[in-house]
Amino acid sequence: MKISDNILKHYLKNVYFITGTAYAGKSTTVRMLADRYDMIFCGENYHMDVADVVADPAIQPDICYNRSLTDWRDFVTRTPEEYERWIYSVGREAAEFEVAELIRISADRKVIVDTNIPLDILKEISDYHHVAVMLSPQSMSVERFFERSDPDKQFLLNVIDSCENRDAVMENYRKGLARINSREHYEEYASSGFFTVIREDNGIDTREEVCDKIAEHFGLIG
Repeated sequence: MKISDNILKHYLKNVYFITGTAYAGKSTTVRMLADRYDMIFCGENYHMDVADVVADPAIQPDICYNRSLTDWRDFVTRTPEEYERWIYSVGREAAEFEVAELIRISADRKVIVDTNIPLDILKEISDYHHVAVMLSPQSMSVERFFERSDPDKQFLLNVIDSCENRDAVMENYRKGLARINSREHYEEYASSGFFTVIREDNGIDTREEVCDKIAEHFGLIG
């Protein structure tokens, strides 16, 4: 069964999407907007409680990849090319889970989402004033990736630290992050036609300013 885009747009009319590169401030902005405007908060991987149970290896092989892992060191030692392919494939496979979950929870209340739904799908299911792109320099998204305290990233850092050739594994993993946050992918976001906020690497706290800009873009102010 295929649901037409105009139907999905109607049922997602209360949903606001933030996407972009790593370390651009997406998760912080989503949380701040949810708190400010009493929106339902959907942080990174919010859909995985269902996807982990429902995903079928024959249909969503990359979502199911972790099920077959017996050693997480295999996860962090994949080639950069395979890591890049896997990340973007998971985002595409997960899009259906995200859309289904968002329809379920957004009927009577606005929802703000930290999403990896691909840009081409966002253009089909949403519109300009419901999507914002946040970008950061590649140096921030790669070099500062493990500076954040969220459990998933700290778990991966511990896995890398447990490897015999730790420095080589870290270098390999950072090469994967660099491919995921490459200039090519950056330009895809920057030229998407969606409203875009670029994070500068200048040490200045712009969280409130960014929230104001995106809230105005989403029509949440006033």
